[in-house]
Amino acid sequence: MAVFSMELGRIELGSSWKVQSHTYCPLQDARSRKKMLSVKFAGQWKGGELQRCNNLQVVIPEKRSVLNDARLPSFKPLSCTSNGRYALSEVKKDELSTWDHETLILKKKAEEIIPHLKGKCIYLVGMMGSGKTTVGKILSEVLGYYFFDSDQLVEEASGGASVAQIFKERNEQGFRDSESEVLKQLSTMYRLVIATGGGAVVRPQNWNYMRQGITVWLDVPLEALAARVVAVGTESRPLLGQASDDCYSQALTRLTKLYEDRAEAYKSSDVKVSLRDIAVELGNKDVARLSPTVIAIEALMEMSKIMTYRKLMNAARS
Repeated sequence: MAVFSMELGRIELGSSWKVQSHTYCPLQDARSRKKMLSVKFAGQWKGGELQRCNNLQVVIPEKRSVLNDARLPSFKPLSCTSNGRYALSEVKKDELSTWDHETLILKKKAEEIIPHLKGKCIYLVGMMGSGKTTVGKILSEVLGYYFFDSDQLVEEASGGASVAQIFKERNEQGFRDSESEVLKQLSTMYRLVIATGGGAVVRPQNWNYMRQGITVWLDVPLEALAARVVAVGTESRPLLGQASDDCYSQALTRLTKLYEDRAEAYKSSDVKVSLRDIAVELGNKDVARLSPTVIAIEALMEMSKIMTYRKLMNAARS
């Protein structure tokens, strides 16, 4: 852990900005104007003038990068004012939270990719319980897209019947037919993030629809998936069967079989987001500790890579 103090008159506050109603401002060297790190403020910014701080002690932890993007600074109790006009919060250590920092990075990555997306839809694919809905809502918000869950649209088209009811009344074939029709309609639209059903990838015709946008595979270890679906209950998951005394083992066995049937189809996705790889990169042994925001950041980064690659390939052909 590195600790250093900033001397009077050696740092300045740059122009502020807001994220999630929190005001941020870059600390920068007074001479070079080089940005040092970002901090969260309380109060109101007055006049947009550069101000100076006193006795600010900054704590930089050992590298805890969010996908190699930046370190997470934290603060000890401080006395820092800007000519009595604008005060830093009296922030305790780690109050500049990982969540805030991740949100800033998410916003930055979204701003970088938006011009290149050109309104293309994003289709999230993956096994049940992989977080498609949660991550999809984060992506839609930061990109300014609309979010749809294909399972919910199928339910609405079926008069409000649940997926489990549709499977029971019309069997899996009937459900898949409705799912394909939903994806067909969505493929004609723009600026959507769509969380697809876990089995949407098994039908080749669905890929014809999803290829109109970008497909992103959320790849989650099966053990983590089993723990998730058992925690929320398996009643809404018709392909998992009836619950037994050993719900986890049953869910893991069934998920393993489903994954084996679908793995090759998932691999056809434009982008793969491996939660195991992210966890290893960040030094986490348990993927359950990964925040949905970090996963969304990785998805944006991987989409950016594939679009850059395609642009280069198209340029080489022309």
